[in-house]
Amino acid sequence: MTIAVPVDFADEALTTEIASDLALVEDALRETSFGGDDMFADVSQVMMDAGGKRFRAMLVLLAARFGDYRDKRIVPAAAAIELTHLATLFHDDVMDEADIRRGLPSANSRFGNSVAILVGDYLFARASRILADLGPDAVRIQAQTFSRLVDGQLAETVGVQPGQDPLSHYMKVIEDKTGSLIATSGRFGALFAGAPDVIVEQIAEACMRIGVAWQLTDDLLDVAASSEESGKSPGTDLKQGVRSLPVLYALRSASTAPEEQRLRSLLSLGELTDPELHAEALSLLRSSPAMAEARSTVHSWIGGAQAIVSGLPDLPARTGFQSLCDFVITRTG
Repeated sequence: MTIAVPVDFADEALTTEIASDLALVEDALRETSFGGDDMFADVSQVMMDAGGKRFRAMLVLLAARFGDYRDKRIVPAAAAIELTHLATLFHDDVMDEADIRRGLPSANSRFGNSVAILVGDYLFARASRILADLGPDAVRIQAQTFSRLVDGQLAETVGVQPGQDPLSHYMKVIEDKTGSLIATSGRFGALFAGAPDVIVEQIAEACMRIGVAWQLTDDLLDVAASSEESGKSPGTDLKQGVRSLPVLYALRSASTAPEEQRLRSLLSLGELTDPELHAEALSLLRSSPAMAEARSTVHSWIGGAQAIVSGLPDLPARTGFQSLCDFVITRTG
């Protein structure tokens, strides 16, 4: 099986090596996620067939290049990270009432919420079983990461509390819900490859920043991209009343321009289920200065990651991380 590397590392040998190892991770995913009842296998297969870039697994493999990347723990660690991520997607789609995942019908829309939740739980359990074989450090780090994932999801579900800054709340959710698992991806790769502690910490921090920036680009893509590009209907967050980064910036704007005032009025309605109002708000948001401000925020997070990456040992993997930072910036359009 050939797995495409989601980023051009500008190093053919490194790209080939990562692609080969991603194929091993894919085999491990298919072997470990389809045990148990046939229903679990059927629903898990839906998510696997929907593709995905295996971004987090790639980070495990790339970070491992700063040590012994042939350590037998690397591929299982990457598989466990991806299983954890897949499990969160099942749960997210239920909570978001999403109909589409990566351009295909979501598991909850096909099999119902209860089944999707249980399969998500099952995948979490499978990830934990793998990590238990990797030692107490793996279990401890996973437990800490899972705690942050839940904290982020809970904060998102409960929403902004009285007196709390909406933007600060939103960024904390992104750091916990998305950044934490991506940071652990880099940490696992460097740790199990035996990289020095200082390198492990640098990579984890850089990956956290990359992860936050990556999630924020999803906010931009939800507004600016087509269904084919984002895997979701354009303006899905907008329709559901989700206050993503561009929306938060638009609402904070003090502009008296008529189009900006109209945009704030529409966004203040919350859910935009009326097709005409949704289309109008989406059009106004796409041309709003809030989009440029959101892109600037992405650049800031990536700039922090680039500064850390520049201090890593001069290896092909460092160039790989630099290429990854460039890719996230390109993704903002």
